[in-house]
Amino acid sequence: MYQSLENAMNLVKSGSNIFIQTGAAAPQQLIRGLMRQASGLRDITIYQMHTEGIAPYADPEWQDIFKVNCFFIGANTRKAVQEKRADYIPLFLSEIPSLFRKKIIPIDVALIHVSCTDEHGYCSLGVSVDIAPSVLEQAECIIAQVNPQMPRTFGDAIIHSSMIDVMVDVNEPILETEPALTDNLTMRIAENVASLIEDGSTLQMGIGKIPDAVLKNLQGHRQLGIHTEMFSDGIIDLVERGVITGEMKKKRRYKIVSSFMVGTKKLYSFVDNNPMIEMLDIGYVNDVHIIRQNPKVVAINCAIEIDLTGQVCADSIGSKMFSGVGGQMDFMRGASLSEGGKPIIAMPSLTSHGESKIVPCLKTGAGVVTTRANVHYIVTEHGIAYLYGKNLQERAKALINIAHPLHREKLTEASFVASHYLV
Repeated sequence: MYQSLENAMNLVKSGSNIFIQTGAAAPQQLIRGLMRQASGLRDITIYQMHTEGIAPYADPEWQDIFKVNCFFIGANTRKAVQEKRADYIPLFLSEIPSLFRKKIIPIDVALIHVSCTDEHGYCSLGVSVDIAPSVLEQAECIIAQVNPQMPRTFGDAIIHSSMIDVMVDVNEPILETEPALTDNLTMRIAENVASLIEDGSTLQMGIGKIPDAVLKNLQGHRQLGIHTEMFSDGIIDLVERGVITGEMKKKRRYKIVSSFMVGTKKLYSFVDNNPMIEMLDIGYVNDVHIIRQNPKVVAINCAIEIDLTGQVCADSIGSKMFSGVGGQMDFMRGASLSEGGKPIIAMPSLTSHGESKIVPCLKTGAGVVTTRANVHYIVTEHGIAYLYGKNLQERAKALINIAHPLHREKLTEASFVASHYLV
């Protein structure tokens, strides 16, 4: 079962569909091995979510050999997608597993990254489960790099080594992402978001400055739970302080439920052999029917821009793809249907270039991720706009009030010109 990297990669044949595991679990050694064989291959199609680390198969020199399809666009494939050397498959994160289980997308070779096997022959997918279970159920060949530094997590992360066709020994650190530095503007946004979170809430958040800052503002809260597609280092302090207990959840009570994580070695040490952490199939984690059963679900998501009717663009800058649909709508809808739930879009009022992120109309070609019918709370450093049940004129006024003061007059003027039904 154990083979050299070169022998393992010889199993990849021209014409293959290849899956590469997500995020910090992206198997770096297997990717390097694949690239060493690349010149002898043709017509390779790669399917992946966002991955950390290297993605040389998306480089211009390999575009005649590799066709890359992303379910979410990360920094290592963004340029390739924007230059049409790679592509993006738009889909709710909760629905991606069905593409594999129904064999709409068949996988010939799955490249994964696992922990060492235990005395019973089981290993763990560690920091990234998400869509992997659905792939492994139908992949013709599974090649795993086995790494003693991969944390052992539970739930759907546990797989038996008999499922794996070839194992390759590696010993290297798991890819890390340092927490972003928090600035005053971010703290003001976070304080506004935290003011909406009640004791006993079940939280969904991603990674980045705003989610990390929100978590820092929750140290005085009680009985919080976590049910989120992903998480990072920010939860550790709240668990250790007894703030995150999961005792009010209805689904997986007392457990931190997630599907993948990106963070530092501190996070990976925290989750290693930690029975509080359940890493589950994204089809379960992001299932609206499951999400809504937890009480007071607070979904905290971001946006690239929002128009004055409440349409949220979160995946593109105009027609230029930037990220993806991801799980935003899964959790926005789930939070909306949860008893006492609060779907929140949190963002700075300005872009890094000083442009307003609240706009009269979305840019030409911009995609709507959260529709105006699904939006509830919009939060910036200037306040909170509650749009649910509001008419179009009321929405425009509320959004202008939380826009940057330098842009409020122009937004008001533009709203008159843009449409007769706004302010």
